[in-house]
Amino acid sequence: MSGVLSSATKSTVQLAALVVGAVFLLIGILGFIPGITTNYGQMQFAGHESGALLLGLFQVSILHNIVHLVFGVAGVLLARTWAGARGFLIIGGIIYLVLWLYGLIVPHGSPANFAPFNTADNWLHLVLGVGMIALGALLARRRTHAAL
Repeated sequence: MSGVLSSATKSTVQLAALVVGAVFLLIGILGFIPGITTNYGQMQFAGHESGALLLGLFQVSILHNIVHLVFGVAGVLLARTWAGARGFLIIGGIIYLVLWLYGLIVPHGSPANFAPFNTADNWLHLVLGVGMIALGALLARRRTHAAL
């Protein structure tokens, strides 16, 4: 059972990365379910023209959903080690902050908005970025203090 995390053998940063990864997997799956994703018939592979909305709020495309799935798998796999979990949370958080900035700079109707992102996505990316970095930094700090 070495591939499965147990709270008795894994650090809190590893458990946090596992939970974040599992949530991304769930979001990626939900993005492909009609009803949970409204305007499902308007979903496109990529681009700002995709009219599909996860939970009726977050603009998604097939590519966007696939990215969530890949990010989720990365989180689950990297949660196996303390360094991997910390890296996933901090680097993943930085990626989400970059996506937030990208979403603020690139007009929503622009062909450069390939993912696609709407205003709800942009603000969620800010919350995810800050939250993931905070989890990675604060929970990894506990291990450092415990080792002293």
